[in-house]
Amino acid sequence: QVQLVESGGGLVQTGGSLRLSCAASGRTFGSDRMGWFRQAPGKEREFVSAIRWSDGSPYYVDSVKGRFIISRDNAKNTVYLQMNSLKPEDTAVYYCAAGNGISIFNRNTYKYWGQGTQVTVSS
Repeated sequence: QVQLVESGGGLVQTGGSLRLSCAASGRTFGSDRMGWFRQAPGKEREFVSAIRWSDGSPYYVDSVKGRFIISRDNAKNTVYLQMNSLKPEDTAVYYCAAGNGISIFNRNTYKYWGQGTQVTVSS
């Protein structure tokens, strides 16, 4: 069983920064990457970013490129999402997830999910 615990969400003004963390425990060896997704009210959960455990290769949705940075600490089984230049449209519940398979961007390839952390960006 894999457990994922997110932290670091909160309320921030436009242009501000937040750093999300996701600590993984349990049998994570079956997962080759960790991803961040977000879900705004009334919208579907969407891919934000992902990183491979093996070589740290990062992936981003176009809307966050240049603003968000994903990283991982293999020794701590923890993934981070540094979010800079935040915009009101970044407001959502952010979830981390562990997955494997071909499609990095497809949420159906992520088997384990955290409980989510709220990020609110005020204008």
